[in-house]
Amino acid sequence: MINRIIALAKYKGTFQQPDIFGYYGGFGGAYIPEMLYPNVEELKNKYLRTIYRDDFQQEFRALLKDYVGRPSPLYYASRLSDKYGTKIFLKREDLNHTGAHKINNTIGQILLARRLGKHRIIAETGAGQHGVATATVCALMGMQCVVYMGEKDIERQAPNVARMKMLGAVVVPATSGSKTLKDATNEAIRDWINNPVDTHYIIGSVVGPHPYPDMVARFQSIISEEIRWQLKEHTGSELPSHLVACVGGGSNAAGTFYHYLEDFAVQLVAVEAAGCGLKSGLSAATTQLGKPGILHGSKSLVMQTEDGQVVEPHSISAGLDYPGIGPLHAHLFESGRAIFLSATDKEAVDAAFELTRLEGIIPALESAHAIAGLKQLNLTKNHTVVVCLSGRGDKDMDTFMKVVDEEREPD
Repeated sequence: MINRIIALAKYKGTFQQPDIFGYYGGFGGAYIPEMLYPNVEELKNKYLRTIYRDDFQQEFRALLKDYVGRPSPLYYASRLSDKYGTKIFLKREDLNHTGAHKINNTIGQILLARRLGKHRIIAETGAGQHGVATATVCALMGMQCVVYMGEKDIERQAPNVARMKMLGAVVVPATSGSKTLKDATNEAIRDWINNPVDTHYIIGSVVGPHPYPDMVARFQSIISEEIRWQLKEHTGSELPSHLVACVGGGSNAAGTFYHYLEDFAVQLVAVEAAGCGLKSGLSAATTQLGKPGILHGSKSLVMQTEDGQVVEPHSISAGLDYPGIGPLHAHLFESGRAIFLSATDKEAVDAAFELTRLEGIIPALESAHAIAGLKQLNLTKNHTVVVCLSGRGDKDMDTFMKVVDEEREPD
């Protein structure tokens, strides 16, 4: 650890914020069609001075407290801790209104959109949690809402689709490609190109053209802001030994890591979706299988063929079923600031049942990947681990019950 801290301390720059062009190291930027240039430039020029205005912060913080239900608890998981012989705390983003961390970002972006004079909102969603969070804030603010969702994800995330429709959103299926998150994002970008004047695109993760990765990370940074003072209340120190979060695009991980990025004694641990295995051809572990490329408006690590065609990802988790990763995370991986692990579909499902039966908490399949990562760490009684429980598992009950039914079938 000492050598790692010394090496990182010599790094020239900040991990927390991109440069003026939106790059984290060699990753980021804004690679966009000409039609979107005015929208992206408007965001880039106005987002920082808007979101840090006193009136914006007062409204944002009030809604996080009274509407979302923040601060979310930092729960000491005693039985899980006993199993791993260490101290494990769960950051309970699953207890937020709408059931995940996504609402932190959508609250911030809807307030920004209103100040920019937009009245139509579009979004992409995989697991449906971002779609629900977007539909929720649109209902709250009385704005039109269109959510693009892969046809495959609509089938496997039916409860969230029903919530979006009840909230008044129009859910549009993406029927191209793998019919998952990547394709939903493609359709949302096409919509934005066709409706650049009245429409704001609420991107749900730390992906897309600058300033989205930075903006989303800032809105999600409430997670690590709370962890610091909550952990001090529990242990007397703001610093854990490990911070663990699942990563697809990476918004919950960005929020969990944000206020610790320059604390090099804290090991940042990101867990990707290995799907059926890293060498199976059915995976979404971008840092292990990807290489630098352009996807959805930014340069990052992308799963692609030799001639640059995007490789279709696979994960049992709709929220991690994405062939890229946010540019901040690509930089954290390349620089060594964070370690990137992966968990297979089976390992994630097993971890979900483990947490449920030890602590009485049913996690989302996305969050279960983070729990699965615990087995790959050499943890001792002297460590203090914080795991971001990014969402609750209501939406994944059909998948979990299929496992239970399979276990009951006679040989």
